[in-house]
Amino acid sequence: MSALPKRFDDVEALETFMSEPSPALVADLAKVDGDIMVLGVGGKMGPTLARMARRAAPGRRVIGVARFSDPTLVASLERHGVECIACDLLDRSALERLPNVGDGVRNLVFMAGHKFGAADNASLTWMMNVGVPMMVADTFREMRIVAFSTACVYPFVPVDGPGADERTPAMPPAGDYANSCVGRERMFEYGSYRYGTPGRLVRLSYAIDTRYGVLFDVASAVFGGTPLDITMGHADVIWQGDANEQSLRLLAHCTTPTSPINITGPRHTRIRWLAGEFGRRFGRKPVLVGEEAPTAWLEDTTESQCLFGKPRVPIDAMIDWIADWIERGQPSLGKPTHFSTRDGKY
Repeated sequence: MSALPKRFDDVEALETFMSEPSPALVADLAKVDGDIMVLGVGGKMGPTLARMARRAAPGRRVIGVARFSDPTLVASLERHGVECIACDLLDRSALERLPNVGDGVRNLVFMAGHKFGAADNASLTWMMNVGVPMMVADTFREMRIVAFSTACVYPFVPVDGPGADERTPAMPPAGDYANSCVGRERMFEYGSYRYGTPGRLVRLSYAIDTRYGVLFDVASAVFGGTPLDITMGHADVIWQGDANEQSLRLLAHCTTPTSPINITGPRHTRIRWLAGEFGRRFGRKPVLVGEEAPTAWLEDTTESQCLFGKPRVPIDAMIDWIADWIERGQPSLGKPTHFSTRDGKY
């Protein structure tokens, strides 16, 4: 793999780096047969994950499925060898028309879901996060299914501890989003138990790139001199490219029945420290408000580190990249994480 860059000149350079496959990913995908389909490819992580899969397994079809309200995304994905199929995942009949095992597709990455606006549209949240997984688990029962979940299924845990591990009961503190995400996991578990479907549940905590994520939100507040709430005083983060790489590698590490695995960075990040690091780079004093809570959504990544080792990109490199990106006025995705939320209302 190439060395870590000092900066990214533009979005294309960023996405090219984020979609670069590791030799370990190439080796793991060689262990599994069949083509790859990504449901919900249109989100923040989906396009680079699909591109990474295509680069890691150039002899196979990689199919991206989404509504594709933005036609430029279709053009971009197809330019990089990803086949695109427009589909409303809420429509059972549309799901059943998608490629399946009989078409040579043996691997499914499920990335669809509904978070922001969940508090204002609870029924859609539950349908997207529970109803759609139920239909997917049934329709694609003969595939391997790696399904994205979230650290929000866990209860808050002490910030001075190791974090929740995969044995920690899924008992979110509040809110339709977090509770419906437990429901999503239960649907894939049910399908796996009933049909023998191999799979993994990716309990992801805050994948970031230079255009969005916890680091971007903190850096933007520091750079703009706006108050930064540090009540949720700690967070776990991982570079998006590393999160995608580990998630794709899980296709070669599925279990029957499916089982959860925590994917995030190897250490908990204190928001106060993070603000100070950006302040030092920007030459500006952070404006901090609130009092740090003794608990947060934090994960123990012992299991994923045993499988994959530590993520490639360290926190200091992410901070440098994002500080440079913001100082140069490069584009944002305009999607705040609301990481400071503790009442579950997104």
